[in-house]
Amino acid sequence: MSQKPLILVTNDDGITAPGIQALVEAVSTLGEVVVVAPDSPQSGMGHAITINKPLRLVETKNFGSIKSYACSGTPVDCVKLATNKILNRKPDLCVSGINHGSNSSINIIYSGTMSAAVEASLENIPSVGFSLSDFAIEADFSAAKHYAHFIAKQVLEHGIPNSSLLNVNIPKLPLELIKGIKICRQAEAKWVEEYLERKDPAGRNYYWLTGKFVNYDKGEDNDEWALANNYVSVVPVQHDLTMHKAIPFIAKHWKLND
Repeated sequence: MSQKPLILVTNDDGITAPGIQALVEAVSTLGEVVVVAPDSPQSGMGHAITINKPLRLVETKNFGSIKSYACSGTPVDCVKLATNKILNRKPDLCVSGINHGSNSSINIIYSGTMSAAVEASLENIPSVGFSLSDFAIEADFSAAKHYAHFIAKQVLEHGIPNSSLLNVNIPKLPLELIKGIKICRQAEAKWVEEYLERKDPAGRNYYWLTGKFVNYDKGEDNDEWALANNYVSVVPVQHDLTMHKAIPFIAKHWKLND
């Protein structure tokens, strides 16, 4: 008899976050689920790995009979330890999230949720990062669970191209108000940042990062447009960061033989 698909679940909000509970529920009927997630919130960690202190794994009972482990490291550490020390075979799917807050557009660069999925995809594991555009701890994950189940099922049945993964963002809406799914590109946007300077009780300066998200993209084929128009955005992401169209420009205009 063939084995059930093995599904690795991770996140960056920590193993006790409501979003990962929702994701486990969303995929639990699709195969054998194993959870390896940070023991504390790790948002904004990007693709950080731990190299200067020991890593620890503690088995938990957070998800009933589903095997789960809390890791002292980053989201990427969780995936590395899962594939190297916990799982007895390569997962058929890695899902990360469901993140509290959007990881659309440039946010993918900073996201621990997406970096965990990227790490798994580097091992040729089909991978998806899920995010809900709601930062509230009491966020309603009903619609996100529905689409996480549907998309995970599609990936298990049909796959995705090698060296790629999916960045999925769900709008903050009830299920009946979401229009469907848009396969789209990453919007051109950025964070315009400011550091607020303050003083601690000892009179020493400290700085607090703040800022606003600015979308420069006027197209209707990107993730920001999709979310603003009540669609779930699905952006295929690749590992290759080469700006291919810059190669002929530099070759033509630079004096490379000087």
